[in-house]
Amino acid sequence: MTPTPTALLAMGPGIADRLFTPVRRERLTALVDTDPDLVAHRLTGPTPEVARALAGAELLITCWGAPPLTADVLAAAPRLRAVVHAAGSVKHHITPACWERGVQVTSAAGANALPVAEYTLAAILFAGKNVLSAAHRHRELRVPHDWRAELDGHGNYRRCVGIVGASRIGRRVIELLRPFDLDVLLFDPYVDAGAAARLGAEKVELAELCARSRIVSVHAPELPATRHLIGAAQLAAMADGATLINTSRGSLIDGDALLPELVSGRLNAVLDVTEPEVPSAGSPLYDLPNVLLTPHVAGSLGDEIHRLADFALEEIARYAQGLPFTDPVTPDDLTRMA
Repeated sequence: MTPTPTALLAMGPGIADRLFTPVRRERLTALVDTDPDLVAHRLTGPTPEVARALAGAELLITCWGAPPLTADVLAAAPRLRAVVHAAGSVKHHITPACWERGVQVTSAAGANALPVAEYTLAAILFAGKNVLSAAHRHRELRVPHDWRAELDGHGNYRRCVGIVGASRIGRRVIELLRPFDLDVLLFDPYVDAGAAARLGAEKVELAELCARSRIVSVHAPELPATRHLIGAAQLAAMADGATLINTSRGSLIDGDALLPELVSGRLNAVLDVTEPEVPSAGSPLYDLPNVLLTPHVAGSLGDEIHRLADFALEEIARYAQGLPFTDPVTPDDLTRMA
């Protein structure tokens, strides 16, 4: 009989209670030997209780706010064999030392991609009908108005949508767009024309995507090579009245180049992420009528985080049975993850 793995939860304060409801907590403790009330918020200079649990842990269960697994931390965790991350990116806590040790890693990035893609779908459909502008104008006018004439040229029939990055989220967005009468373009240097067509998109270069698309949605990973991927040239190529959507990372867009386009009213934007993550209190982004600025809420929140917990529990169950993870993360995957 396979021994029950020992596990330790390591994540930010308050997250474990939201992630593991009483029913999920019961399942967790049936799968692994762990104290669900003992949650490590830091692993460097830990409390005696955390230090003992870390020394005996075969499995770490992490989520947002997980402390980095440095070489020193791994030295204090000689039995550690796997990390199950109940969230998306693992870049913030999985270090080269983990790969050198041969620690197995799995992430709920696929599960977390779903609400981001749903947010993006809503943003695309609203942008196509120019809902944000119409709502502001309606609030200003407060009288009967010929909206059909004002919104002539808008709508979601044969509208061209450009997807930047065939990431998990980018692919899911393309999938969600299939029932609609939209033309989808894709820019991704790692996807050929045939693969793009199978996804349901036409592969193009970034300049062409920006020029042809009335809506551009960014889903590429944050890498040195993708910093300011959408810069002055790409923004200038976008048509008057086009909408830029960013649910990826703020650094992918050159904010200094974008702001004048938004202030002038030439372009619209839906921004769930910015650089810095929270714009300064005096930023025009808060007040511009052609900008929908949201506080990084596209990813899992509320009851959506239970999807992440359920994914993690399934992966923990597989590990406990000696089975491979269904969604493992490798060092190469980090070049394609947010």
